[in-house]
Amino acid sequence: MSSIAFSFNSASSSSSSSISSSSSKSKLSLSSLPSSIRFRFTLTPSPISLTRTRDHPFVFHSGGGGGGGGDHGSFGGGGGGDNEGDDGEKNEAILVIGKAGRSLESLPADLAAAIKEGKIPAAVVNRFLEMEKSAIMRWLLQFGGFKERLLADDLFLAKLTMECGVGVIAKTAAEYDRRREKFFDELEIVFADVVMAILADFMLVYLPAPTVSLRPPLAVNAGHIAKFFHNCPDNAFQIAFSGTSYSLIQRIGAIVRNGSKLFAVGATASLVGTAVTNTLINAKKAVDKSSAGEIENVPVLSTSAAYGVYMAVSSNLRYQIVAGVIEQRLLEPMLHQHKLILSAMCFAVRTGNTYLGSLLWVDYARWIGIQ
Repeated sequence: MSSIAFSFNSASSSSSSSISSSSSKSKLSLSSLPSSIRFRFTLTPSPISLTRTRDHPFVFHSGGGGGGGGDHGSFGGGGGGDNEGDDGEKNEAILVIGKAGRSLESLPADLAAAIKEGKIPAAVVNRFLEMEKSAIMRWLLQFGGFKERLLADDLFLAKLTMECGVGVIAKTAAEYDRRREKFFDELEIVFADVVMAILADFMLVYLPAPTVSLRPPLAVNAGHIAKFFHNCPDNAFQIAFSGTSYSLIQRIGAIVRNGSKLFAVGATASLVGTAVTNTLINAKKAVDKSSAGEIENVPVLSTSAAYGVYMAVSSNLRYQIVAGVIEQRLLEPMLHQHKLILSAMCFAVRTGNTYLGSLLWVDYARWIGIQ
């Protein structure tokens, strides 16, 4: 308790007044004397209460220069991304649109909705407006999957082209390195491997590529598993833009989801490749009767299943690391101002990864006894 008192002389001869008031937090009393008026304040401090708020979960931050956003992921839970958005990002993105003489209504509906939620930084909006100037890019942006990948990485199309372009050369060279003198004797098997590789290369680049998520939310009655995988990133290691976050469980879910897709891709590609190989073998037997006992047909089901497993495990992990770690987190932050050098480095990394994959497949196929 504390008190404050002061007095002053009055011009009147005598007066008598008394005022008193009280409340739960302060009291005021005034008493009058013949020659002076004395005020006395008594202050009663209100109690201080502390309310403990729920602790925030421990989070880890992984910065990144590529893509213009930081990454915020939390250990535990897999309930979905942070949809609160960022007003700063929203205002900057809308400002870019205004400077270009465009409006939100002129943009694709999914992109406009993401901008309104503050999930799209100004750099991505600039990238979209630049890509629209190209007829080929404008056509590709009509497809949702390509749009999400091109907005996240403006070199995605170049990477897709170089991956498929070097696929035949790198895989053929790897087959020769492993088989040497048996290369031409096993040419049918070599051809099957190359065919499978070409059919799979596209999906190996496409599926694990980092994306800007523009997918609409699932229906309310969707199952928990469907919702979980819907909220997972396309690449387990990709940088999340502001307004979006991925938990550790969601990033693991990205590996599982892509693995299941690549298993289907690998098994299907193998079915096509082995079917073509067996057709060539049978044609060779029909022409050259002496080779009928020397050349055996390739087992279709076992080879298809084995290649599906190989794609789901080895290829899945290698391509996610290449796209999400080596390219997006290491090369792009250092070389984003030097696109030509960046493209050359990506070409070298992907060529080496393709060659390594071919070596691993030959060893794996021999290990399980299908070749």
